[in-house]
Amino acid sequence: MNYQDALIAAYNQVKDIDDKGKVASYIPELAKVDPNIFAVHLTQVNSENFGLGNYQEKFSIQSIAKVFSLCLAYKLLGEKIWNRLGVEPSGNGFNSLVQLETDNGIPRNPFINAGALVIMDILMSNLKNPKEDLLDFIRSLSKDSNINYSSAISKSEKTYGYRNIALCNFIKSFGNIENEPNDVLDFYFNLCSLEASCEDLSKLFLFLANNGKTQDGKEILNLSESKRMNALMQTCGFYDESGEFAFKVGLAGKSGVGGGTIAIHPNQYAIAVWSPPLNEKGNSYKGLRLLENFTTLSQRSIF
Repeated sequence: MNYQDALIAAYNQVKDIDDKGKVASYIPELAKVDPNIFAVHLTQVNSENFGLGNYQEKFSIQSIAKVFSLCLAYKLLGEKIWNRLGVEPSGNGFNSLVQLETDNGIPRNPFINAGALVIMDILMSNLKNPKEDLLDFIRSLSKDSNINYSSAISKSEKTYGYRNIALCNFIKSFGNIENEPNDVLDFYFNLCSLEASCEDLSKLFLFLANNGKTQDGKEILNLSESKRMNALMQTCGFYDESGEFAFKVGLAGKSGVGGGTIAIHPNQYAIAVWSPPLNEKGNSYKGLRLLENFTTLSQRSIF
């Protein structure tokens, strides 16, 4: 099958299944989202693109945004960034404090919450206007000026973000947070509040399917950096379900508790799925099923 036919078939196979997931109710604003929404959009490196369902409706991308902040920090610091972060799968929940004690405040990888907080701290120490500069960087990936933070979602995150507050202060006690924890947390909650549609996401992430370059040829990351970013998404992008995703789907990717999922096939495409109900690991139940069916039907994965 070609990609479009495979995507239509996979979407139709999954759209009406019994969704065993649950919407992330611990963030009140996310609990308000319609659990029946189901959308997907694919953008190929040759610029062909197509979508199904509510693929132009914006939603809270949550932890998917951690890829953008990591890319910018990587551009700023280069390989020195790994002095403050690991690159190993955590094997624990995305908001776990367990390993920080034994690892002396060094998060296992940049995609768990602890790692993302360190990335926020790095950006704050290296940018004059961190929130604005990060947003400008993200918008530059696809020349989309409509990408923005959501004040309602960031406020909701701040009100109930007790575990993240604990993580940030705990890392600070080890000296791996340089700035004031409250400022780092404010930046982090804004990052997680970013809103984009499936169409937006598949275009924003296309540079990682195109050897680090945007569609108009602008280099965001060099070839080596792009390879490492995709490797991190492959091994750590789905928290303690990353191995399962690699096994069943066979793509690099990243999830968010807003129900979004982005996946990359190097030199081929970026695909974004949105279905709000989450499985017990915090990943979209139907989103992962669609991607598994899609790579099976298209007979294309990175393996």
